[in-house]
Parts: sequence; C-alpha cells; structure tokens
Amino acid sequence: MTRRSIPARIGHFVRESLLNLLALGGIVCIILVILAFTFNISLIMFKTGSMNPTIPQGSLAVVREVPANTVEVGDIVTVDRGRGRLPITHRVIGIEPGPDGTTHISMQGDANAQPDPAIYRVTEVRTVLVSYPRLAYVIVRLSDPLVMAGITLFAALLVGWAFWPRRMEAEAEEVRAEADLTS
Repeated sequence: MTRRSIPARIGHFVRESLLNLLALGGIVCIILVILAFTFNISLIMFKTGSMNPTIPQGSLAVVREVPANTVEVGDIVTVDRGRGRLPITHRVIGIEPGPDGTTHISMQGDANAQPDPAIYRVTEVRTVLVSYPRLAYVIVRLSDPLVMAGITLFAALLVGWAFWPRRMEAEAEEVRAEADLTS
C-alpha cells in the first residue's frame, strides 16, 4: 500500500470538493425549478424607472401569478397588456370587480406623476414578491452568446479535469515508491 504525495492528496481534495459543490448547486437548481413551476413563480426585469425608488431600473423581480381578485390597493403587480406589448408593473391604486368575472385595476408607477391612462381588466396578475436592484444587468450580460460560450467551455473543461483518469498517476507513484524501497 502506497501513500499519495501531498500534491496528489491536495488535488484529490480540491477535485472532490468541486464535484460536491457543483452537485449541490445542481440540486438547488432542480429544487428551485420545481418550486417555481409549482407556485407559478417567475422572474421579470425592469427596463424603465417608473417604479423608482421602490424598484429601480435594471432590477430583477421575483413574481408570483395570483387571481386578480386577491390583489389589494398598494400591491405592486405586473399585468399583461395584450399582443405585441410588454407587460407593465406598477402599484395598484384602485380595484373594482367587473361584471364579467374580471377585476378592473387602476395602477400608477411610483415615479409617475399621473396614473396609468388604461384600466386593466384582468383575471390574473403577477405580484412582486421581492426585487434585486441591478441584477437584471447581470442576467442580460450573462445572456450574451460569447459569455454563454465561455461559461460552457469553462464548465466542459472543469468536468473533463474532474473526471480525467488518475490511474496512470497512481501507477507511476507506485512504481516510484517501489523503486525507492529497492534502492
């Protein structure tokens, strides 16, 4: 039985630690996807500053889809505005039940002097659970094809390094140890 050299033991420890950390990260990602699907949770990015200072431009928000009749005045919600138009996220300033099962919501951005001109007739909205300033800029940057290619290449090299056969190194070390014993 031969003992590994100190650099070999350190390399083994680093390799195993990285694999365990990556496995844990994978498990966390799987759990988050399951929770997001189960609880109708998604992410939205803020391109404008209409909700300043509460939610600054460039923020990333976690939102949950809920029935519109559960919303209260003061809630920050995202509503869809129809085909070809981006959703809008503002604070609710008025709610009225509609005759056709919809809820009529009046909204206004915190940074806007006037309420939105439209009354939104909706059955479901997305309520903002939490927002993270400037994180949208990070997501946009990471979405760049060159950055994605770099991350993919790095991950492939890391996996290749972690799973590279170590038998030849161990055999060479064993031969050296036997040579030391015979001399």
